[in-house]
Amino acid sequence: MKLGIAIVGLSFWLSSAVLAQQVGSDLYARHCAQCHDAGDPQSRVPNRGALGSMSFEHVLRTITSGSMADMAKGRTEEERKALAAFVTGRTAGDPPATATNEASAACAERPLTFEGALDAPRWNGWGADTNNSRFQPMEMARLTPEQVPRLQVKWAFGFPGVTVANAQPTVIGGMLFVGGADRKLHALDAKRGCTIWTYATEAPVRTAVSFGPLAGTDQFAVFFGDVLANVYAVNAATGALIWKQRVEDHLAARVTATPVLSSGVLYVSVSSIEEATGSQASYQCCTFRGSVVALDAATGGRIWKAYTIPEPPQPTTRNTQGTQLYGPSGASVWSAPTIDVQRRALYVATGNSYSNPPADTSDAILAFDLKTGRMLWHRQATPKDSFVVACFGADRTNCPQDHGPDHDFGQSPILAALPDRHRALVIAQKSGVVHAFDPDDEGKPLWETRIGEGGALGGSEWGSAADQNHIYVANSDVRFLRDGTRRLDPNAGGGLFALSLSDGKVTMQVPPVPCGDRERCSPALSAAVSATPGVVFSGSVSGYLRAYAVEDGRLLFEFDTARDYTTVNGVPGHGGAIDGPGPVIVDGMVYVNSGYGQWSGIPGNVLLAFEVRER
Repeated sequence: MKLGIAIVGLSFWLSSAVLAQQVGSDLYARHCAQCHDAGDPQSRVPNRGALGSMSFEHVLRTITSGSMADMAKGRTEEERKALAAFVTGRTAGDPPATATNEASAACAERPLTFEGALDAPRWNGWGADTNNSRFQPMEMARLTPEQVPRLQVKWAFGFPGVTVANAQPTVIGGMLFVGGADRKLHALDAKRGCTIWTYATEAPVRTAVSFGPLAGTDQFAVFFGDVLANVYAVNAATGALIWKQRVEDHLAARVTATPVLSSGVLYVSVSSIEEATGSQASYQCCTFRGSVVALDAATGGRIWKAYTIPEPPQPTTRNTQGTQLYGPSGASVWSAPTIDVQRRALYVATGNSYSNPPADTSDAILAFDLKTGRMLWHRQATPKDSFVVACFGADRTNCPQDHGPDHDFGQSPILAALPDRHRALVIAQKSGVVHAFDPDDEGKPLWETRIGEGGALGGSEWGSAADQNHIYVANSDVRFLRDGTRRLDPNAGGGLFALSLSDGKVTMQVPPVPCGDRERCSPALSAAVSATPGVVFSGSVSGYLRAYAVEDGRLLFEFDTARDYTTVNGVPGHGGAIDGPGPVIVDGMVYVNSGYGQWSGIPGNVLLAFEVRER
């Protein structure tokens, strides 16, 4: 009798599981495959391989309350679960593969004080300074070129249940702050890696953290954003929420750029994923406009909001299915604003347009008045670049006619002082071109130099660095094999360059490092680079972290991060592709994220801390 009941129960479970699999497969084919199975792997959307390495819980949260919620808003709870189960091969009943014991990872009690922290060694925010130079002077780095070859891993921290580690850490006052796709902000001891506190966020965090005092109080706060366009201020010592503010109501909006704190005001860039959601033929593409929002750092209250496209979208034409289309749209701001105290201005770099008519402020450098948000000037690098993911897909219904090359800016402009005492805004573009503009003459072009072929994934992607004389630029030019497998080309892409700030001439060049027989590998250098006196650090899609001498490109240090780690927080850890954020150098240590499961890269989930090995 019991055996019969068991058999019946097993049969029911199997039939339910098969039915759920069929439902998930059908939903995926009708609503997801267009983007996630797009013919070109450069389509900016995680492919099936990347989805399959994610946890069930992560995918379910994403389509329930995360960045894909708008796409799944007509689905029932059971349908969402079936979809998450189909793409991950897991179910809600599966035990988490990366559970952690937070109590065992916690630091022993220690007094927390930030007195003098802003004068001590630190890497604060995205670019280490409000010029976004990504250059760490020696008094902050405390790492000489002679010590770099002796770097070794001191500790590894694992982000549970995710396949990417793409939020750059901030280090200040002996603490390290880092967000993650695990929907948490982690405050760690910078030297030991143990956990001081964690704060649960509403959505995954891709931004770095900006640290600073709260006016009128004795508190210090950390400021950051998430992929649902929420911005947070959290007490740096305790992890208690001070305020939370949504800076854009559009359902596709997100904050990927690190907010910048200046004189009690927090400046926030806003981007979106409407490039992907707008690719559905039934979607009224497109209505999002990039923006910059100024908030009172103490209260979160809005001071001003300025759109990158001044005019709101209007109805234009209908697509071949009769869906109403809108424009102009797009011009997201993916990167941190740059502050010009001298001119009381703020500079941002924008992405492509999403629909026609293309905006003349897309793929451009924009200047805003710090106090009012009034646009002072704009300078476009690539005109007529209207583009959505559908342009790479099988169904190109919503792809703009005469679409552009998707050559937006993904990095922050660097405000640099030239040797002749003039100034320049220097920035590299996904087109493969490095530009210099005059911030004191309405962005007048000073020079431009091509260092790569360019493409949807670069050219140059996430960040360059600059010292007193040079800008250091990593080239992606990632390519995929044309054999129908969507595999990375192990021999295409890469290269690191130093260009003179004065005239853009290439003064140092490091050739690409091919992958050989390594799986899921590309020599592309997509991640942001970072520099200290005499040294430039660059992470590769191959998973290697390397450091080079700036005068001659000589290799000083090389480490393969794509390996297993025993982590300080007990999470099974594995490194992978290095993409997005760049190395952080501070107080004799180097911190780098490893793991990027998108674009066919090697997934991973670790933050690594390197120290100098004793002789």
